[in-house]
Amino acid sequence: MTIRVLIADDQMMVREGFSVLLNAMPDIEVVGEAVNGREAVDRVRELTPDVVLMDIRMPELNGIEATREIVAADGAAKVLVLTTFDLDEYVYQALRAGASGFLLKDASARQLADGVRVVAAGEALLAPSVTRRLITEFSKLSDSPRLMPSAHAAYGDLTERETEVLVLIAQGLSNSEIAERLVVAESTIKTHVSRILVKLGLRDRTQAAVFAYEARLVTPG
Repeated sequence: MTIRVLIADDQMMVREGFSVLLNAMPDIEVVGEAVNGREAVDRVRELTPDVVLMDIRMPELNGIEATREIVAADGAAKVLVLTTFDLDEYVYQALRAGASGFLLKDASARQLADGVRVVAAGEALLAPSVTRRLITEFSKLSDSPRLMPSAHAAYGDLTERETEVLVLIAQGLSNSEIAERLVVAESTIKTHVSRILVKLGLRDRTQAAVFAYEARLVTPG
């Protein structure tokens, strides 16, 4: 299946450059572009892309608020945040708003295409070490409301094993690494992850990791 991508960035050269790189891939098609966050929300509604490459700093509506609106609309589109440097507090806010990960604007063509494929498949884009570092840095700085106001109560619905898996996700382990750690089949871990996401009302592993930190199941630092 072809992955449909929308590129939202106020810089024309970025949009055009990413379009050329992605359209050169046999399994990816750029179906539209947006020059600001408001247009991105409207274009997602109109074009129903699989993945949105979302710049954070845009006029009219920034990428964080645009991400929040896209996620709230409960569509299939996954948001991949674009940034110029990885330790960016706005990136953390975008993850909390529902983004599935982030990508540096100087990423190679292969990294860009692979990132789109990973997010389209419903996985978190980020390398575990980067995810962990980002969450660790900015969960300490955030004074805004938590990902879920009832976080402490919500994780009480998880079984002991599901809670254990959630903590390992937040520590940056992949499904195969968690399976090895717990001495179970990888398919069993995938089932646990699916149940965790459903019980907590989360979209993907990135949101699960953020939840674990904000529910204080894992301590930053």
